Amino acid sequence: MTSTRTASEDALVNGALPRLDALIAEGVTVVEVKSGYGLDQETELRMLRAARRLERLRDVRIRTSFLGAHALPPEYSGCPQDYLTDACLPALRAAHAEGLVDAVDGFCEGIAFDTEQMAQVFDVAAELGLPVKLHAEQLSHLGGTQLAARYGALSADHVEYATEQDARALAGAGSVAVLLPGAFYTLHETQRPPVDAFRTHGVPMALATDCNPGSSPLASLLLTMNMGCTLFSLTPEEALAGVTRHAAQALGLQDCGRICAGNRADLALWDVDAPAELSYRIGFNALRRRIFGGQG
Repeated sequence: MTSTRTASEDALVNGALPRLDALIAEGVTVVEVKSGYGLDQETELRMLRAARRLERLRDVRIRTSFLGAHALPPEYSGCPQDYLTDACLPALRAAHAEGLVDAVDGFCEGIAFDTEQMAQVFDVAAELGLPVKLHAEQLSHLGGTQLAARYGALSADHVEYATEQDARALAGAGSVAVLLPGAFYTLHETQRPPVDAFRTHGVPMALATDCNPGSSPLASLLLTMNMGCTLFSLTPEEALAGVTRHAAQALGLQDCGRICAGNRADLALWDVDAPAELSYRIGFNALRRRIFGGQG
């Protein structure tokens, strides 16, 4: 947070480009970028402006998520309500007014915000016409997944401590469970997400890198696919769906993620004999060609 607050917009852009290039080199055409490392209005807006600039510098689509409800900055230690009222919610309104927000996210956890506090953020998102998503049940079970389902969230992310009841709620809401094996690996977690329950109730499962400096310094979607299979027991087919059609659904996108008439021609051509090789290999990139919007 301290480093982000002191970084200029140009510095944020230049720092993001190497990570973005690593993802593009693996065929990625859409990337979600979250704020949440400024925790004051000025820096949150700066992060989102930097994210928007990336689309002008690379052939990639950027979806931005406002993550002001990520943690408490030191100046609001012990005062989460004051932080929401004085800093987070005004920053959300300002970011929306500037056209910088595609979705609103938050961290519902004992070390962050509880369900009542997150509901305040989601109420403002609804007022602004913005979809929501939520970091939920990563380290404990606080009811974040049920909250996300009640608000019709695009996704509930992490969900290691989610229950079968939570899986039913997500299925009923049409929300995606986003699995983040990079954080699970980095933090030495042992509680795995309830993949069998998600399968039973038909909850779409997406996979993402969760690339961040605190818990998942992972910038390879191919390695994420491998981890999804080895750590969470996904099948290779589930891993592939998790980074294509279910990932698009988790971002609220309907024009990509599947190869079908009318969709964008965002394609990755692989030098493999079977799709399972994408999840099988470690540290090997078999990309032959990347096509972005029909060009490439």
